[in-house]
Amino acid sequence: MGIDYYGQSIPTSFASCSLSNRPGQTLQHKMSVIRGAGFDAMELAMPDVLHFAEQESGSRPDERDFDALVPVATRIRALAEEQGLDILMLQPFSRFEGWSASLHPRERQDALVRAKGWMSIMEALGTQILQVGSSDAEGIATCSMDDLAADLGMLADMCAEKGLRIAYENWCWATKAPTWRSVWDVVRLADRPNLGLCLDTFQAAGAELADPTTGSGYIDVINGEELQRRWANSLKDLATSVPPQKIYLLQISDGYRMNPPIRGKDEAGERPRSQWSHSHRPLPCDGGYLPVREALAAVLATGFRGWLSVEVFDPEKEQNMAMEKYTGAAMESLRKLLSLS
Repeated sequence: MGIDYYGQSIPTSFASCSLSNRPGQTLQHKMSVIRGAGFDAMELAMPDVLHFAEQESGSRPDERDFDALVPVATRIRALAEEQGLDILMLQPFSRFEGWSASLHPRERQDALVRAKGWMSIMEALGTQILQVGSSDAEGIATCSMDDLAADLGMLADMCAEKGLRIAYENWCWATKAPTWRSVWDVVRLADRPNLGLCLDTFQAAGAELADPTTGSGYIDVINGEELQRRWANSLKDLATSVPPQKIYLLQISDGYRMNPPIRGKDEAGERPRSQWSHSHRPLPCDGGYLPVREALAAVLATGFRGWLSVEVFDPEKEQNMAMEKYTGAAMESLRKLLSLS
């Protein structure tokens, strides 16, 4: 279907993880409401693969039992095809890059095993894009950007053998590459044809402009005017320096201003920006305060006319609405944003 934007059709996607796994609800139902709202594709989250397997068998498989998960993925692919819904990518793959072979051999080996397993699932799903989030592992703090690029280049080569691509995303709480600039630097250093970017309106602003630990909701160690000037320059740089073909998709969500602010890590050890990202990201135009429209406009200014994908985490609001109404509101938010850009 797509959304018309000045005579061009922009394809749209919705992340499966943005809909909670409610009692009695199935992945097939998620697919149905996503497609019914007019989305062309779905980002498939690995937890949904595991949940689907559990519903089918009555027990949750081990996330590293890839031999068991491949036939599950084949059945998911068939369900998506019945709905006329593409599976845009598998996500979120993380903590792959930056592990030193000498200092962290076990973690590095585990990353390689996981990568090969996820690729086998991707082949069964019929999806070509693997989302890789910039690593938040504290153990990679001493690695360099060249180290990150070497690891992502190796992963890209592994994917290329199977006709797969990598969409590298900055997570704003990441250890080494929390900004769009830093992941773009890694992609350029790695220099692989099947390695590109997953940009995200929340992650971009969450790294350079906003801060869930302050009362204002903004980074407060920089003067407000200077902060806004830097943000505007960052968007200008994005619009003029990133080739559109290296942007594989743009994820769209907003962020709530936290009141009270988030102070410190939670019981699971998650950093404030991670906590904020996982539970306080509403649909755009629905109560958030981040400059989503400006970020979208900068990406469109590159010439990008590819996938716009809604990835939001607003459990209180989402769980109090029918899935059909929520995905419908998501599509309307995309249409509104494009009409303003």
